[in-house]
Amino acid sequence: MRMNNLPIDGTPLAASPLTRAVLEIDEYVAGLGWDQPARLFALVDTDRLRAEEPALAEQLGLGGEGRRDGEAPLTPVEQDELPAGIPLDEFLGTIAWPDAVSGCAMTMERLMLPPSAEASVPENLQEEGAEERLARWVAEHPERQEVRMTVAVLRDGARESALRLREKDSPTEVLTGPDLVPGLTEALAATFGD
Repeated sequence: MRMNNLPIDGTPLAASPLTRAVLEIDEYVAGLGWDQPARLFALVDTDRLRAEEPALAEQLGLGGEGRRDGEAPLTPVEQDELPAGIPLDEFLGTIAWPDAVSGCAMTMERLMLPPSAEASVPENLQEEGAEERLARWVAEHPERQEVRMTVAVLRDGARESALRLREKDSPTEVLTGPDLVPGLTEALAATFGD
């Protein structure tokens, strides 16, 4: 599935193509509501897609010649559902993108704690193998917050992220930046490794 390629309200005109793609994906997933599974997207150059795969471009609503006003240079294309029961890092280690893919993006929802609460994590939950108990502790913590993370990387090393808190679920409240989710960013970048 592909999202609408029109500019998102509130997206600065000067935003980089990668920032625009991240915000487009964030808005698309926000339209599906919360409690969604993780989603993976290929990012393809819109002009290259139109030239090399005209039938697919037409199917995605990108038919015709040349870029239209307001059309994004990168087109997000949602991939098949992520397999259940496989840890995310293992799954990402199996991905090999074809040359036509300029980058990739992923959205996922997680619980997070403010820094003040992170300092109070019991030591026995910080040990290796305590991930399930730590996740339960976070889920029961009164200061927990639900967040949707959208992270994207390009082959050339460019990175961008968007964070949306469930309690501030508005396009004007989305935080963006290249280093907001470094672990996921590194994992996605590794899918373009040799």
